[in-house]
Amino acid sequence: MQAKETLFADLVQGRAQQFQVPLYQRTYSWTEKQLRQLWTDILEQAELLERGEKANTHFLGSVVLAPSPQNEAVFPRWLVVDGQQRLTTLSLALAAIRDHIRDAEPGDAERIDEQYLINKWKSGSDHFRLLPTQADRPQFAAHVRGPLTDLAVGGSVAVAYTFFRRKLVEAADPAAPQDVFRIEQAITSRLTLVAVTAERGDNVHRIFESLNNTGLKLSQADLLRNYLFMKLHTRGEHVYETYWLPLQDSLSNEELEQLMWLQLVLDGDDRVRRQDLYAAQQQRFERGEASETEIEAYIRELHRRAALFRRLLHPKEEPDPSVRAHLRQLDAWQAQVTYPALMLLLDRRERGELDSSDTARAMSYIESFLVRRMICRVPTNNLNRIFQAVPGQLPLDVPVADGLHQLLSAANRFWPDDTELREKIQKAPFYQFGRSQQRKMVLQRLEESYEHPEPVDFAAAQLTVEHVMPQSPGDEWLRMLGEETADGESAEDLHSRLQHTLGNLTLTAVNSELSNHPFERKQGLLQGSHLEMNRRIATTERWGAKEILARAGELADRAIALWPAPLRGVGRAERSRDWQLAHQVLAALPHGTWTSYGDLAAFLGSGAQAVGNHLASTPGVANAYRVLTSEGKVSEGFRWTPEDEGGDVRSRLIADGVRFTVNGAADPAQRLTADDLAVLVAEDDGQAEGEDGEDTTQRTPGGGQGEETRAGKFFRQLAADDSRETVEAVRALLTRWEELGGWIGHGAGQVTTSAFLMLGEAGGPGRGIWPLTLYPGGGRGGTAEVVFQHLAAREPFTDRTLRVEFLRRLNELEGVDIPEGKLELRPNFRLSVLEKDRNRQLLAEALAWFRECWESRETA
Repeated sequence: MQAKETLFADLVQGRAQQFQVPLYQRTYSWTEKQLRQLWTDILEQAELLERGEKANTHFLGSVVLAPSPQNEAVFPRWLVVDGQQRLTTLSLALAAIRDHIRDAEPGDAERIDEQYLINKWKSGSDHFRLLPTQADRPQFAAHVRGPLTDLAVGGSVAVAYTFFRRKLVEAADPAAPQDVFRIEQAITSRLTLVAVTAERGDNVHRIFESLNNTGLKLSQADLLRNYLFMKLHTRGEHVYETYWLPLQDSLSNEELEQLMWLQLVLDGDDRVRRQDLYAAQQQRFERGEASETEIEAYIRELHRRAALFRRLLHPKEEPDPSVRAHLRQLDAWQAQVTYPALMLLLDRRERGELDSSDTARAMSYIESFLVRRMICRVPTNNLNRIFQAVPGQLPLDVPVADGLHQLLSAANRFWPDDTELREKIQKAPFYQFGRSQQRKMVLQRLEESYEHPEPVDFAAAQLTVEHVMPQSPGDEWLRMLGEETADGESAEDLHSRLQHTLGNLTLTAVNSELSNHPFERKQGLLQGSHLEMNRRIATTERWGAKEILARAGELADRAIALWPAPLRGVGRAERSRDWQLAHQVLAALPHGTWTSYGDLAAFLGSGAQAVGNHLASTPGVANAYRVLTSEGKVSEGFRWTPEDEGGDVRSRLIADGVRFTVNGAADPAQRLTADDLAVLVAEDDGQAEGEDGEDTTQRTPGGGQGEETRAGKFFRQLAADDSRETVEAVRALLTRWEELGGWIGHGAGQVTTSAFLMLGEAGGPGRGIWPLTLYPGGGRGGTAEVVFQHLAAREPFTDRTLRVEFLRRLNELEGVDIPEGKLELRPNFRLSVLEKDRNRQLLAEALAWFRECWESRETA
């Protein structure tokens, strides 16, 4: 046996060879969770390359290889006993890079192919450098060699490839552009592996077990503590009792590690990564041959700063009310990324360099920076770099608060100015960006700006975000919107464009089944609200496009006054960022789906004409030809750009799995709406959520005397516009689910509730699983949402074949036709289909199968 450290490039490139995954190995199973972590590591290494740093490569893990029985002297073949997930993922990442650059850099695309992916002069299965297990081979081969076919698409391989295609588009973000060839270099020469090569007859499985039996690792804080006290030969006991023990008692180990990292950042190291904390601090002490006195001074300073750090973690410990208010708002925003700047402000205040008033003013700039970027949909991927650089880049010749204002206003920080903020409040789908608590906080701060004489206690009031014009509008809403449509726009298009904008959103705590009903029936409820913004909405006579835009203008005025602007215009082409978002979501379109110009425009907060003009004039946009008219037709103005010459559009669409109806239109069931597009680029946090982001993984509580239970509220809302037969069919479905061993969790929404068919433990993200979420219709009929997006990250349904089988069983119901292209989304069907006895029986059988799959996950 030989074991050596190597790089991916050194392992796979060179002469023709092949790495074979044995047939007995499990199929490729990395989910987006593992892919996101790897991508973060890759970007970190790309950044180190950009700075010219050669140390601190990232250890990816081990690869255990053994000679294949098919080995030949002129064509080595290796069995991959361990490490196939890593090798497959890196190969797919390089395939995505190759395809990303193919049009612009065909020579480099060919180079990547020949160096890492294929054996150029070999045919058949020998053509591939990596040969996955048999179940994965069609998918892997299709993504390495192409073209994609219906038999090859889908599955974890396709998910990983699509993930990297989307992330490569995202990496071109103007706020922090990444060089694609640097990303390639990071993958091939900065991710280290330990390659264990066995001889014939070696027990490779014993090797595998020993490599993976590593025990509990010491944290960075543990390592640094041990190092420090080994250096304190004479003062160790005194320092431990005086400073370290109180420090250790006031912070958890993870918090202590974070404080140690922050201390390095505050001392001017704006590039140190948290995982390199121990090595970086050790190098500092070794360079200066630190004495016991210097090490004691370091620990004493750590002890002093711990009291400041606790105020970030527990804002109630901050004595000044104005500073405390800002810390609470940033804590509610979950703005841990800002800790370097916040620690600097508290540290400078303690040193007397600014007072509490200026500290609060500086924190208002930080809040504004975050809020304005969120409203204007600036990606968050460079926030770590921005705030970690604050201590080292803060101007020295101006007061601290003014210096921070100046620093964050720099052109490459992308702090939106008043013009952009106003435009995005009026047009952008606010409800589809940021976290749910961030959206709620923006509305809360806007409500507070009215300075009502009897302000709402937001901590006690259980408020949720409400769409005034509902997400599922009834016929009366659509008739009203039809009076305001522009040329070529339908009422549905206008609704899609306006429904998620800030002008149509408010906060409410009312228990109402009327959320989706006409505006006149909402006015009384809004008039009785304690929130000033709701009272103002109630005074209008109608609620259409004109009123939504007028309210957006009013909220924009308040937002501009509430959140300070940067010192000067940021000097950037704001539109280019929106188009990057369009490119990113189009790259993520699943096989067998299409979208419309109106849907893409609503997702972007743009206009359909502007979307069409951009796609027509921009070469190299992945899947641009899959954007059709709302009727599912190729636009008369569609033309391939010279660089994208692609033949007959309909033939390309058919090859991509898009079906066509007898009248020549793309199948409407395969169309992705603006909401579907938002799901494509959203990240699943593992929590069961209702429409307004509330946690629903708790078992449904009973109501007290005179108090309506969530279950009662759900059925009352369901009965408001569904037939008695549908309501009874849903009751029977929930009873059957409980007989199967499941339980019902109801949404905590104060306006519209929901019912989750749950298995597993209650409480906490990721601890339970649910196949369906049921929603009352509120004027359009109740729906059952099939949560494929969540299932894809939960065992055993990370296996795509199981999700495909669940889809097949659901599609056996008469009236249900969910295309396979929506297998990564959250499609729905009408609850009214359950009125038929046969449909109820088929759904019960599908759910019983689902439960059996979940229960057998441990023994599979």
